[in-house]
Formats: sequence, C-alpha cells, structure tokens
Amino acid sequence: MAKSRSAARAKRHARVRAQVVGTTQRPRLNVFRSISEIYAQVIDDSAGHTLVSASSVDKELREKMKGLKKAEQAKLVGQTVAERAKKNGIETVVFDRGGFRYVGRVKALADGAREGGLQF
Repeated sequence: MAKSRSAARAKRHARVRAQVVGTTQRPRLNVFRSISEIYAQVIDDSAGHTLVSASSVDKELREKMKGLKKAEQAKLVGQTVAERAKKNGIETVVFDRGGFRYVGRVKALADGAREGGLQF
C-alpha cells in the first residue's frame, strides 16, 4: 500500500530529529510549511519550550506579506524569527528542515534567518 506524502515527510522528519537536538545554548530552528503558509519556531528541546516564533500568518507581518511571492514571504519570516531570537539573546541555532527538502521556501527562510543574524 502506498504511503501518503505527509506520512513520508513525518518519517523523514523523525529520521532528522534523531540527529538534530536543540539545547539551551543552541536551540533548534524548526520549519513547517503548508501549501499556503510557512512557520518557524526556535525551540529549546531540553526544556520543551518554544522560545520565539514567526509565521506568514502573524498579525504584524500580514501587511508586509501582501503582493509578495511565497519564497519572498518565507525570507521575511526568516528575518523576523532571527530578529526576535536576537532580542532574546539567541545567536546560534541548529537548523531543522522538518523533513522538507532544502529548496524553495525552506531555503529562502534559512537565508532570511542568516541575513537576520542567526548562525547555523
């Protein structure tokens, strides 16, 4: 029986998560993309807490998103999550692509986060 796309992604994500762990000193930058939106969280796995987050549905980003392509929106989300992380004293993170390929919107978000000052 054929696996669904989401089940295959979940399996890939579990495989990545076996290697990638966010600590207090170096939290994990997690990415989730749906068909229309993209979400990013900086997570401390040792405490089990989300430290900062940003997404294309944030109220303060909504106005800036109008008229932008999805990749440009992802880059803006990356820059925003980096800016919020820097405010909380987070400089370095470990990147978790969430089982998605590192192309398109996922790569744009990572590039935006790097431009925003996060190191990974």
